Amino acid sequence: MGIRNVMGYAIGFILFIVLIPALMWWVSGQVAFAVGKMICFALFAAAGIALSIWSIVHMKIAGKGNPLDAFNHEIAPRTSNLMTDGPYRICRNPMLLGVFIYYIGVLIYLHTWQALVIFAIYVLIMMGQVHKEEKRLEQDFGEEYRAYKKKTKKLIPFVW
Repeated sequence: MGIRNVMGYAIGFILFIVLIPALMWWVSGQVAFAVGKMICFALFAAAGIALSIWSIVHMKIAGKGNPLDAFNHEIAPRTSNLMTDGPYRICRNPMLLGVFIYYIGVLIYLHTWQALVIFAIYVLIMMGQVHKEEKRLEQDFGEEYRAYKKKTKKLIPFVW
């Protein structure tokens, strides 16, 4: 694995698994430990992180690339194959869905409006990124991507 791959995964881990939840926790002012909320958080975190990791591994193996191509800046090599199976049959953005599930666990634990504001801002930013990615995927994969787009929901299985 090359240095660009390692850097891409390290940046993704630091940003999505550590910094965003830390920001949510910091703005919420939470210090108390609640066992029930911690268990709920742990379940959401485990499910969300597992889905994200499955998506990353599948992207590396089937897509022959990496997930970090953010805001038109390639940090790691892009995928060269369109992925429509594995976690990508659940929705078109399973990695992001996994992160959202994880953050919902954080929200349940923190239970503050400040954390919800950070989450809402993050969702808006990421949906803008998804829109840009979809344009690029349509350019890269053409009709194959348009057909996939018609049969697979964007983010929430069976809904949207």
